Amino acid sequence: MTATVHIDLDAFESNVAHLVSLAAPAATWVAIKSNAYGHGMVELADNALKAGASGLAVLDVPAALSLRTHGVTATLFAWLHGAETDFAAAVAGGVDLGVSTFEQLDAIAASPGVGRVHLKIDTGLHRNGVSEAQWEAFCRRAHELESAGSIRVAGIWSHLADAGDESDAKALSRFDAAVAQSKAIGLSPEVLHIAASSAALRNPGSRYDVVRIGIAAYGISPFDDVDGEGLGLRPVLRLSASTDGGSVSAGWFDGIPQVSAASGAWISGGGTPLSVTAVHPRITEVAGDSLPPTVDIIGGEGPTMEQWAAWSNTIGDEIVTGIPSHVRRVFVRG
Repeated sequence: MTATVHIDLDAFESNVAHLVSLAAPAATWVAIKSNAYGHGMVELADNALKAGASGLAVLDVPAALSLRTHGVTATLFAWLHGAETDFAAAVAGGVDLGVSTFEQLDAIAASPGVGRVHLKIDTGLHRNGVSEAQWEAFCRRAHELESAGSIRVAGIWSHLADAGDESDAKALSRFDAAVAQSKAIGLSPEVLHIAASSAALRNPGSRYDVVRIGIAAYGISPFDDVDGEGLGLRPVLRLSASTDGGSVSAGWFDGIPQVSAASGAWISGGGTPLSVTAVHPRITEVAGDSLPPTVDIIGGEGPTMEQWAAWSNTIGDEIVTGIPSHVRRVFVRG
């Protein structure tokens, strides 16, 4: 295996510290879902907290529990649940749980201990969350369970669609109304949170008590009009590979996006741009007769994640999470 992913811990910590400062006085939870966007969840958890994050957001309970086993004692927030979710283990592990259905709420309440829940209102993204029509009944049920000592409503939260200023303003108005309604019913959430990377960077009114920073912590812009560097962020990931003859010894099986020669994609050989002509499963063809022993494919002296995203008609998140786990990760400083 010749492809290697290099993870710059200094760059990651610098990004988190910058974003923590930007979001203040709101607290920052760093999202390390999807194995920290392919960077290494367990490996980066401690670094995120060291850089000033007060909590970590993951997708599911098993990921949160693995971090508890690793020794993380900070707030862990998990919100993607299914029929197989072990809520009892989550409550025992002190995991904060995003809740989107009555069934989830009741299952958590039925678990031994007092589960910390964050009630999710759907403010327009329609990814999950309780509808506005059901919100009052949902809050009343949560209040009953909290009064019985079965749960603690630790937060109210949502996701923004990030579809524009007007869309976000409407979503925030719905969120404020839902919070007011919950308090009128008798709930007293500790934290309110709705902003992820995009809103946290550009919409101060969305920050509330906590922001959930995802892709920006890894040096990748969530916007179309500026890259990570333009936001004061440093790239964290570099994908390199060795060469063999006139080709690169890595291909789409190793996470190099499948692009055509017409895309304009290039990689760097010792600082020299080399046009990509074809990406095969195990090799990548580039223009030129001779190649250095190692080339930078993504990051480093090579193109950015945002450039690869543009060539592939996707987003930066997909570029980094598309690098499979069999590619070796090396964690470096500087």
